[in-house]
Amino acid sequence: MSRRSAARDADFTAFMEQAGPALLRTAWLLTGDHHRAQELTQAALVKTYVAWPRVREGEALAYARRVLVNHRTDVWRATRRELVTDIPPDTTPDTRPDTSRRDAVRTSDDRDLVVRLLRTLPEQQRTVVVLRYYTDLSEQATAEVLGISVGAVKSAGSRGLAALRSALATAEALDGAAGGSETLADRTPPTTRPTTPPTQTPTDAGRSAR
Repeated sequence: MSRRSAARDADFTAFMEQAGPALLRTAWLLTGDHHRAQELTQAALVKTYVAWPRVREGEALAYARRVLVNHRTDVWRATRRELVTDIPPDTTPDTRPDTSRRDAVRTSDDRDLVVRLLRTLPEQQRTVVVLRYYTDLSEQATAEVLGISVGAVKSAGSRGLAALRSALATAEALDGAAGGSETLADRTPPTTRPTTPPTQTPTDAGRSAR
C-alpha cells in the first residue's frame, strides 16, 4: 500500500469513527428498522470512501449524509415495502435499579412511538423532518441535501410537523382511553427532539470498500 493510500485510509477511518454514530441514528429514524439502518449506513460509508479523494475537507459529513439520503430514497423507490422494528438498536444488558429500568422502558416506548409516527409520513416529509429537526440542518442545507428548493423544504417540514402533531394527539387519546395516565407530551418538553437509540459505530465500511 502506498503512503498516499495509507494516509487516505487513516483519514477515512477517523471520519468514520466520528461520523458513523450520527449517520446511523439518522438512518434509523429514516427507516425505522435497525438492520436496514445498519445496511444504509454501511452503503453510505462505502460510497463515501470510494469518492473520498474528491470530497472537500470539512464537507465529508454533508457528503456522506447526502449519499445516505439518496441511497435511502433509491432503495425505497425500488421496494416500496418497509417494516418497522419493535426493537431499537440496544443490546446492552439492563442492570439498573427498578426505577431506572422503568424510566428506560418508558423512554423506549416513546422512542418506538416517534419512529412509528415518522414512518406514517410521506417520504419527502419524513426526510425533511429528520434532517431539519433532528440533525439540525438549516433549510438551505436540507434543500442542498435533497436537491429541492428552500420553499419545498419549508412546505414539507410544515406539513410533516402538522401530521406528526395530529398523529401524536390521536395516539395519546387512544392511550388515555386504554387507561394510560401519562402522555408523551407530559414527559417531553416541547423543544426536546426525539430520543435516539444507543448507537454502534460501523467498523467494516473501510475494509468493505477496498
